[in-house]
Amino acid sequence: MAAAAGGGGPGGVIEVERLAKTFRIGFFMKKVEAVRDVSFTVAKGEIFGLLGPNGAGKTTTLKALTGLIRPTRGKITVLGMAVPDGRIRRRMGFLPENPYFYEYLSPFEYLVFAGALFGMGRDARRGKAEDLLARVGLAEERDRPLRRFSKGMLQRLGVAQALVNDPEVLVLDEPMSGLDPIGRREVRELILAQRAAGKTILFSSHILTDVEMICDRVAIVNRGVVTSVGALGDLLRPEVRRTVIEAEGLPASFEAEVEGMCLSVTRVGAMLQMRIEGDANVDRIVDMVRGAGGRLASVVPHRETLEDVFVRDALGSR
Repeated sequence: MAAAAGGGGPGGVIEVERLAKTFRIGFFMKKVEAVRDVSFTVAKGEIFGLLGPNGAGKTTTLKALTGLIRPTRGKITVLGMAVPDGRIRRRMGFLPENPYFYEYLSPFEYLVFAGALFGMGRDARRGKAEDLLARVGLAEERDRPLRRFSKGMLQRLGVAQALVNDPEVLVLDEPMSGLDPIGRREVRELILAQRAAGKTILFSSHILTDVEMICDRVAIVNRGVVTSVGALGDLLRPEVRRTVIEAEGLPASFEAEVEGMCLSVTRVGAMLQMRIEGDANVDRIVDMVRGAGGRLASVVPHRETLEDVFVRDALGSR
């Protein structure tokens, strides 16, 4: 486990302290602990990722943070106010994991309606709707009924809805879900633009590559407990875990010469791929390739990724 649960120092925009939530389900009201001990702090202007496998407690945590459910125990403050507090909602944007839309409305009508819920004037909410549709790539679908939208298009509209009140704090539950690579890039850019504007963003995701690209810090939740929290540079081990060397033009006998120094040796056509644990034997094998008259195609070191940390924490908590 890396870093102390919490991180980010005191006085954060979002502070979650020893959060726990127990549900009672079924005829016999069986107790289910969705969240057991979650603590973290999100600083102003930070993009903070909440990660974990299905059923880890991410959505329960976000629902408690937005006041949609009441914690069994623990304390949550947003913008210095204890949750629940109606004043927080006016300064927060929220995208749930499975948003509901009025399918007979167009995206323009839906965003105008969302603006009205925040008390925005007619001209202001219409202008905001036009701007947001352009920013999430739905301007050309302005008047199309939502019942004809794909899941990815609805997800983009959900992100736009979360921004309609120009929130100081943005809470997004799986914002990349259902999006194609272009849509994911657009949403990432939108999130980065919000940080550039001084907003604070907390989002959950299982798409770890997106998290690595945009998050300042992350918390990993497993079985209702925070197992790691901190900046990516602090969580990821710096040493090279393995190195992949690719070369071509080598004789068949070369495989036997390097086999004892490699995790695996694979030949695909003329290309020989050698996977090495760490990087201790890299220079020696490169010299052997050159000495055998081969052509070096690539030498790629692989360090620990966020996925590796994710899996390591999950296995370690069993």
